[in-house]
Amino acid sequence: MKIISLCLSILLTLSVLQARAYEERNIFMNSATPQEVKESLVMDQKWVKYPSYYDRQGWDALFGQFKDSYIKHGNDLIDYQWQVVKATDYLEFERTGDRTAMENPYYSNTHAMASFFLAEMAEGKGRFIDPLINGVFHICEMTSWTASAHNVQQRTGRSLPSYDQPVLDLREAEMGHLLSWIYYFMKDEFDKVDPEISRRLRHELQVKVLDPYMNDSSFEWMARGAKGTAQNNWNVRCNCNTLMAFMLLENDRETLAKAVLESMRSVDQYVNYITHDGACDEGPSYWNTAGAQLYDYTEILKAITGGKVNLLNHPYLKRAGEYICHSFIGLDWVVNFADAPAKGSSSPFVVYRFGKGVGSEMMKHFAAALYRKDSTPTSFGIGSDIYRIFEAMTIQKELAETSPEEIREPFVWYPETEFCYLSDPEGLFVAAKGGNNDESHNHNDVGTFILYMDNQPVMIDAGVGTYRRQTFDSSRYTIWSMQSNYHNLPVINGVGEKEGPAYKASDAVAKPGFFSVNIAGAFPEAAKVDKWTRSYQLGGNTLRINDAFTLKQTVAPNVVNFMTWGDVKKVSDGKVSISVNGVKALLTYDPRSFDYSIETILLDDPRLSDIWGEKVYRVSLTAKKMTKKGNYSFTVKKL
Repeated sequence: MKIISLCLSILLTLSVLQARAYEERNIFMNSATPQEVKESLVMDQKWVKYPSYYDRQGWDALFGQFKDSYIKHGNDLIDYQWQVVKATDYLEFERTGDRTAMENPYYSNTHAMASFFLAEMAEGKGRFIDPLINGVFHICEMTSWTASAHNVQQRTGRSLPSYDQPVLDLREAEMGHLLSWIYYFMKDEFDKVDPEISRRLRHELQVKVLDPYMNDSSFEWMARGAKGTAQNNWNVRCNCNTLMAFMLLENDRETLAKAVLESMRSVDQYVNYITHDGACDEGPSYWNTAGAQLYDYTEILKAITGGKVNLLNHPYLKRAGEYICHSFIGLDWVVNFADAPAKGSSSPFVVYRFGKGVGSEMMKHFAAALYRKDSTPTSFGIGSDIYRIFEAMTIQKELAETSPEEIREPFVWYPETEFCYLSDPEGLFVAAKGGNNDESHNHNDVGTFILYMDNQPVMIDAGVGTYRRQTFDSSRYTIWSMQSNYHNLPVINGVGEKEGPAYKASDAVAKPGFFSVNIAGAFPEAAKVDKWTRSYQLGGNTLRINDAFTLKQTVAPNVVNFMTWGDVKKVSDGKVSISVNGVKALLTYDPRSFDYSIETILLDDPRLSDIWGEKVYRVSLTAKKMTKKGNYSFTVKKL
């Protein structure tokens, strides 16, 4: 494969970023001077508040009722065969676009490493130390901990890792986080076996994580270039995980201060760039590694500076936290604009910690509701984010004692991101959006909506399939689920919306029960559209949708599409019934104005079929007349 084609995949590093306005807030760097930060640093890991490895009583108290389940999980893996990530697994990304050939064995090893570590911390008898040693040496022997899909950031632009150019990506930073905790807690035990184990591990963490962070400015997520460079979850995830590695490994005040200050400067660029209404335009699934990761970063920065840098009371954090409460619709369904799946999950421990830290009762009670959805929780989770797992242990009892409550506000409006949520007492919920078509993990979906009745999706956003090279290279908008034609939107003069920062909404109006937005700006010149105001009005068990438009000229019949699932059929001219899991709805339109057709879209990607089943449908209403000016009206009523 030609290197130039792979270089297009550099979009992966920032995941199809948006063109929002940059505002130089610099909330972290403005909170303290560099000298104050340096002098405030809590050295020699004295900020760590968890028991020592040898404090069995302390760990018994932290693991609590979940202690035995962690030990059992480690026992179940005791004969684990460490997976080899072959060179051809990396190359598979170039050859076919498949990321999983490399990622599956890598994630399997990561899971085993975390499982053995947590089992040993829970039991403390040394039974899992040899498996940990095997894992440490196996992973240290890898040329890189970077994902094949992200290695295109190397000078070669290829997927096979270069031995002399570490790429500090999401996976390298996450592995650095995990292994730094293992080094911190297990070094003395490793040294009893052979000091070479810890020496090798410390070396690999230095050359793969710490040195690239300080010495390589080529990674876009670092935002070391021009101010206003687009940033998304990569920035805060990599900074948070790498800072944790420095906090656990580095005991030289000068070096640690440089790393802390660099992280503050870099994360400020993320905060300067994102909208400050609190919405996560990457969707609820990415909130866990965007808004929630920013909370983690803020918390650990407070710890390492002894409270000198403390932004937990910054109003943005509370708004960003409560976004997740508003975006859960019920029964695990979420508002899934962009690449978010329609079913989501958030750790109740993370949500509770976040809510406690920023003083949000809404988040705390919502976290309790999430916690009780699993009537018999068995763990705090297993994964590379050891900090979150340890922190979950510290708040489990108070979370369990908190009363559950899911608050559905009738009107939620995010004015910068232009997300609008409407609900009524009859169980209808609508999420609609304006925004632009250069958002993070963007779909061409300006003006679209989703509709739920009694917590069941009726009008849907299909979401995104399994990530492949094509998901993030120049082929992205050849994928059907990324196109406006497969969202709840019009096709104007035979033309769909266009991707890019220039293609955006205008004139958004949001108020209780109503949202409208002019989506003409989201279409290219070929659509010949002057104005197209899409409005949604909710009330009386019914969603009313209206399209008022003015065209420069008529070229082809307009088409208005509706995406749905379940049992869909035309019952008569102008009426389409939709039945989903006991919920029944009726879509009505003027049969004198539109011809009806329906397309069945078969789903062979498990990331979609696991949610929607074998198929979804596109109901298309094609205008019988071509006019420069008009008004289309539709209703969706709960029966």
